[in-house]
Amino acid sequence: MDEQEFLAERFEQHRSRLRAVAYRLLGSLAEADDAVQETWLRITRAGTDGVENLDGWMTTIVARISLNMLRSRSTRAEKPLEGTRLPDPVVTRYDEVDPEQQVLLADSVGLALLVVLDTLSPAERLAFVLHDTFGLPFDEIAPVVGRTPAATRQLASRARRRVRGAAPDPDADVTRQREVVDAFLAAARDGDFEGLLAVLDPDVVLRSDPGTEKPSVLVRGAATIAAGAVTYGHLARSSHAVLVNGAAGVVAVSEGRAISLMAFTVRHGRIVAIDALSDPERLGRLDLAALGL
Repeated sequence: MDEQEFLAERFEQHRSRLRAVAYRLLGSLAEADDAVQETWLRITRAGTDGVENLDGWMTTIVARISLNMLRSRSTRAEKPLEGTRLPDPVVTRYDEVDPEQQVLLADSVGLALLVVLDTLSPAERLAFVLHDTFGLPFDEIAPVVGRTPAATRQLASRARRRVRGAAPDPDADVTRQREVVDAFLAAARDGDFEGLLAVLDPDVVLRSDPGTEKPSVLVRGAATIAAGAVTYGHLARSSHAVLVNGAAGVVAVSEGRAISLMAFTVRHGRIVAIDALSDPERLGRLDLAALGL
């Protein structure tokens, strides 16, 4: 086996992990795939002479590429001035998650967490993700962000405080999450306002992303969200259970196409966040057959 064949074999072994790194940094599945492909091209050009830790080396390369993509995104001012564009969701069958998806979604990378990560500076996001999620030491992360190890530690610490304040850990039991979400849907279908209040945290947040043609929506408070759920109870009647980034979610289907996707964050038995995607372009990419719908 020559060096190129050896490198290709090792790269394929690490591809899923590299994609997971890029997805956490970019919040975009397509951009994550682009970053992984660019990583392969750079690795083949550079060769492995002098590389002692091949896994760490490939991880820092994909991280550097992702960081450049984040900075380029900020320079182009792609984000709207108001509202939230939800990250790309990873949607899987409720009763089945394949191994590659498990790697992609390890460590509870829910949509709510990705939304918070998107508010960090590119350097903060990279330091937090590489250290707290993937365990890279700060002396390896520092050259990627162009800081000293001590300054990089401060970046991660600052990011960690913001994440903990805005995206508390959800309940880990997906079956219990499903029970809470099913109760929410049943109350919405029946127009049961009090039933909705019973499963919504008083400070629940709803983030809705309808796509580029319409403004995104941010709603706070159980009463307001419950009133909206009653109004749109027809979506609950056409909803099917799925996993969205490994957590309980639903996709509403009409005439063979997805019209809405909702991800729920459940904490202490109540819904603390709902992330709703109704962007026709991104919903059109869902493989409903693979979801059993």
